[in-house]
Amino acid sequence: MYLRKVAGPRSVTLEDGRVLSLADLPDPGTKRWVASRKAAVVRAVAYGLISQKAAERRYCISAEEFETWVRAVSCHGEKALKATSIQKYRQS
Repeated sequence: MYLRKVAGPRSVTLEDGRVLSLADLPDPGTKRWVASRKAAVVRAVAYGLISQKAAERRYCISAEEFETWVRAVSCHGEKALKATSIQKYRQS
């Protein structure tokens, strides 16, 4: 079995002891963004698994959109990433 070389770590350990790896991230062709997928990308960037630029390229999202995800998670938690809850947590 051969392992493909990747830049950076293959996995990181989160504060709660769980391990997040590249295999846990959403597929690069993801069209339907649910809260858990957004949160996984935010966690991956926050813990250094991938860079923000790499995440933006991989998932075809803008820097502004990613920053919105980060702000929502930091202020209100993963629940704020749900599309049905956006107005509840929207910044005025």
